Amino acid sequence: MGNVQVAVVIPVYNEEENLPELMRRLMPVMQGMNKTFEIILIDDGSHDDSLEILKSFTKDEHVKVVELTRNYGQHSAIMAGFSVVQADIVVTMDADLQNPPEEIPKLVKVMEEGNYDVVGSIRKGRKDSFLRILPSKIINIVARKITGVSMRDWGCMLRAYRSTVVESMIQCHEHATFIPALATVFAKRIAEIEVEHEERYGGKSSYPLSKLINLQFDLVASFSDFPMKLIMYGGIL
Repeated sequence: MGNVQVAVVIPVYNEEENLPELMRRLMPVMQGMNKTFEIILIDDGSHDDSLEILKSFTKDEHVKVVELTRNYGQHSAIMAGFSVVQADIVVTMDADLQNPPEEIPKLVKVMEEGNYDVVGSIRKGRKDSFLRILPSKIINIVARKITGVSMRDWGCMLRAYRSTVVESMIQCHEHATFIPALATVFAKRIAEIEVEHEERYGGKSSYPLSKLINLQFDLVASFSDFPMKLIMYGGIL
């Protein structure tokens, strides 16, 4: 990695209503940072016109589209994006615009000035229903217990990662994974900052309660035997 300074990786599943507005806001943010950049959009088996819209964005040389054959889930889609990224700093975010693109420069600035490996974000004034906030709080508790890292908001996907952390996550070949927690295994310096949180721009959430519950099982499954996997990966056994 290292051919580009900043990449934004965005998983997309049935977001046709949000994509034009997403790019309308994201592109000037990236251009205004005065850094080389790329935008990686992963279609996670959408059933609407998301893929066709994504392909139309590739007229801009900064945009790449990864097409998955079916719906693998948000974190697997992000890992697919990680596999093609070429940047020193990699930012992840959702496509529904609840993560404001305008917050990206703040994450990058904190990472560069503090020489952090991971910069997470805390959703300020969260615009979600109780039925979404409650499972998120449970994930926060479980993630803190399993990783031993006291981050406040594990569920917010607006995060920045160093390329070294991204490369390590790719190489460990985790299929059922919770990326924010997995990253802590490879990150020495971690920060967390407050960011704005907005109402969903359009359409309905493609991340129902059942997926949030499954995510908790993925988190536990990934880390229950992860120390042994890490030893084997390192060639110690």
